Amino acid sequence: MSRLEALMAELCPDGVEVKELSQVLTIKNGKDYKGFDKGNIPVYGTGGIMTYIDHAAFEKPSVLIPRKGSIDKLYYVDVPFWTVDTIFYTDINTDIIEPKYVFYYLQAQHLERLNTAGGVPSLTQAVLNSVKIPLPPLPVQREIVRILDNFTELTAELIAELTAELSARKKQYEYYRDSLFNFDGQGDFEVQWLSLSEIAEIGTGSSNTNEELEVGNYPFFVRSQEVRQKNTFEFDETAIITSGDGVGVGKIFHYVEGKYALHQRAYRMHITNESVLPRYYFYYMKSAFLPYIEKNSFHSSVTSIRRPMLNNFPVPVPPIEVQARIVAILDRFDTLCNDLTSGLPAEIEARRQQYEYYRDQLLTFKACLPAGQAGPSDGQACLPDRQEVSA
Repeated sequence: MSRLEALMAELCPDGVEVKELSQVLTIKNGKDYKGFDKGNIPVYGTGGIMTYIDHAAFEKPSVLIPRKGSIDKLYYVDVPFWTVDTIFYTDINTDIIEPKYVFYYLQAQHLERLNTAGGVPSLTQAVLNSVKIPLPPLPVQREIVRILDNFTELTAELIAELTAELSARKKQYEYYRDSLFNFDGQGDFEVQWLSLSEIAEIGTGSSNTNEELEVGNYPFFVRSQEVRQKNTFEFDETAIITSGDGVGVGKIFHYVEGKYALHQRAYRMHITNESVLPRYYFYYMKSAFLPYIEKNSFHSSVTSIRRPMLNNFPVPVPPIEVQARIVAILDRFDTLCNDLTSGLPAEIEARRQQYEYYRDQLLTFKACLPAGQAGPSDGQACLPDRQEVSA
């Protein structure tokens, strides 16, 4: 029997109370901080710490809950702090509940599902006050917090290691990619240089960003790395997509096979020359296009691509078998660095999901009946059968 199980058996064998949030804490509004001087007190907004001032709004441990915007980002603060009006802070009754227990429990509830607005996501005090929270005895709460603190630290360390490895792999990937396209001194095969207009059909789409749907039948490529959706398509082909203007010029690339829609300021390149593999060109463009347009642009920072710049983009064309070998190597690197279903990104996501699973297991309670009661009760709960977590 684990320590948590032993505490439950000793202190609450018949279940635990369930209360509304308003019964265990008071939700308070933040205020403007601009009348204060600089200091060492952190000022929190929905995105985290905004600045530091010389005055605190609250000095006890608290859970901060965004009121607008990124309402899924909760913060646990155990030092004096200030909050602006886009984020609530909580005055917690520590005689009956541990602040860190509140934090972990509310994290598991995914408060973003309580959004009350159709535009900018919002939470109200009335909605939050009615959230139900199980209230086991304080020693049980503290043991749950201890386990989750240890598991959180371990998960953070693992994710940090994986993220560092992913960063190193991406640099290695870019190095080898660029090296593979350096054909200087290659004596065993011939490389022909062709302009992009000689190997591809180049064009733009006709769709606008406001035509995207939350759920659609076809991918909709706009001027960002994020792929949107539409119910109609404009092209059915294999193509390479890049942004025509905006902050992502020269940095955004998509490879598509099949039906898709395209923004009117995004470019498509459909390879028509049989001596060029489309995926080979995709990787070459990712390697060489940004330096090319920076060199050929009249401005220090490129804000848009002119059609002649695309037409004249020089592409090295080695034999097909050489292109295929380059594609095979870079596909493996791409999977390792970017594929969310395998490789390092998948491992990082799996660690996050594992943490959330065990956290939710520890904080999930089921209804049970007090002695002598014939129907369900909203006032009591007991721990379900679960895979035990120990740390």
